[in-house]
Amino acid sequence: MSLRVDASGRSTGVRRFTPAARWVHRTTAALMGVCVVTAACLYVPQLAELVGRRELVVRIHEWAGLALPVPVLAGLASRAFRADLGFLNRFGSHDRRWLRAALRRDKRPSSRPAGKFNAGQKIYAAWIAGATLVMLGTGLMMWFTHLTPLVWRTSATFVHDWLALTIGIVLAGHIGMALGDPEARRGMRTGSVSREWAEREHPLWRP
Repeated sequence: MSLRVDASGRSTGVRRFTPAARWVHRTTAALMGVCVVTAACLYVPQLAELVGRRELVVRIHEWAGLALPVPVLAGLASRAFRADLGFLNRFGSHDRRWLRAALRRDKRPSSRPAGKFNAGQKIYAAWIAGATLVMLGTGLMMWFTHLTPLVWRTSATFVHDWLALTIGIVLAGHIGMALGDPEARRGMRTGSVSREWAEREHPLWRP
């Protein structure tokens, strides 16, 4: 593994994410957060009464949702970010082994081999990307009412609302897991992780 060193020559960790990848993650997280908060203000009566200004909340929700794919599209200009997407899109035999261990609640590192991203992270990334596209499509149908028949808009509203609830639950789980792994958060915050953590959690990763 390639190590980063400070001015004194001491190891500061293994480089995990480039600034481009961290920017994409933070910007996407911020936009997703705006969508979740504004959706809650629109659908939870107590929050709606507290916040008021429903029309403004609707507009913020719409534009934040429309902007959600932008950070990822901009990130494609980075070769390192494209490489990360390639890792996330590659599912191997070790990922199936990781999933079997997770289902058995086997937390031994030897039972959960992983490359740069483990199987759970790959599944989450694929799911949230697909969910975002569905939310964008159904949201556009609800926004531009003249483009589709009433039955389509009714179905889009149903899918949009229930998928939004599911996304909220999944995001809560994602945040909870991140809170339980300070080293993973450090990797996203600073770009580097300790060599010990990398070797334990991602033994197949070769930076």
